[in-house]
Amino acid sequence: MTYPFLGRLRVIESSAFIAAPLAGLTLAQFGADVIRVDMIGGGIDYRRMPRMPHPEGKGRSLYWTALNKGKRSVAIDLRKPEGRELIQALAAAPGPDAGLLLTNIGTPWLAHEVLAAKRADIITCTIQGNGDGSTAVDYTVNCATGYPFVTGGGTPQNPVNHVLPAWDIACAYQAAFAVVAAVDYRRRTGMGAELKLALSDVAFTTLSNIGVLAEAELLHQERPCVGNHLYGAFGRDFGTADGHRLMVVAISAGQWKSLVQACGIAAEVEALERRTGLDLADEAQRFEARDALAALIEPWFAARSLEQAERELRAHKATFGRYQNVGELLATDPRVNASTNPVFEQVDTPGIGHHIAAGSAVRAPALAREATTPAAPLGTHTDEVLHEVLRLDGAAIGKLHDEGVVAGPDRDPLAH
Repeated sequence: MTYPFLGRLRVIESSAFIAAPLAGLTLAQFGADVIRVDMIGGGIDYRRMPRMPHPEGKGRSLYWTALNKGKRSVAIDLRKPEGRELIQALAAAPGPDAGLLLTNIGTPWLAHEVLAAKRADIITCTIQGNGDGSTAVDYTVNCATGYPFVTGGGTPQNPVNHVLPAWDIACAYQAAFAVVAAVDYRRRTGMGAELKLALSDVAFTTLSNIGVLAEAELLHQERPCVGNHLYGAFGRDFGTADGHRLMVVAISAGQWKSLVQACGIAAEVEALERRTGLDLADEAQRFEARDALAALIEPWFAARSLEQAERELRAHKATFGRYQNVGELLATDPRVNASTNPVFEQVDTPGIGHHIAAGSAVRAPALAREATTPAAPLGTHTDEVLHEVLRLDGAAIGKLHDEGVVAGPDRDPLAH
């Protein structure tokens, strides 16, 4: 579902993989008219796994269609000069809500100075790997953050990569915000902007913003690998009598009090404080005593089924979560259900079928939201966009089709 905040702000997106497409999706979910330009037949990420099976070939990518909901699709042969001129014209088209390019495709013909020669107040947002223009992806950035040494029992000799593309995701949201900020700046000053956002800069500035860089620089220490313990407070996973696991967290004083009451260990905690001299009302000292506290709590979970443990934890307003796979999430969790959570809905995507899809996670109850438009087959809006934005007539568009410069959805048979 989408909000009307950005009106008909028009963004031309030429992108691949996660960061730039997710930035475009975010803008679309807030009402922007995001026009995604792809190579005829799809770019390098068009068939990425997972894919729906199809008798004629690999089938549509669930990954690609999820990232490209709510966008219009134009298919252009970007290897041809005429195709490159078309995307330049689309990006630099006139209008107060136009003149915006979002890309992570580092091609000279989409450089800011090239487009600024066509429209002086153009806004371009280019997502890079590293700030010097060299290549990097989420995994090659994450390995430099120190996190693989402290994730899941990782060590410098045996690092553990997390599988969530966290830096791609953070980069996407920063890029979307930067575009909106630049639009506001242009409306106030009449000036465009060249925005460059490096994936590695996003990761390393985040390390600064949450104190990790200062910890290493000023305290001369690295984060320890503590398994599933929460760093700096108390939190850990525990197993129930019927083989399930719950993650319990007690960061604030209220969360700690609720957990102690739920598990009935107040006397044992007081005895531990007397024995160790620690004040377990303090989160840092709870972290210091994490193993001893876990030993007090483990028997409580081991004596209860999942249902019993969850019921008692809820009764005491303790903070916890259940470990589950995605199938279980879909089947049992009301937070991922279109009938109980308004940020989700059911959509029909061509070539895929009927499935759950997410809109913006922002909730604005007083505003009406429009239904999510499923990812369109490649080229669905080619003719529409060329006529609407560039004012090309039917004859000119037909000529581009005849010369193989553009294509419509008929060139994407697996999407039907």
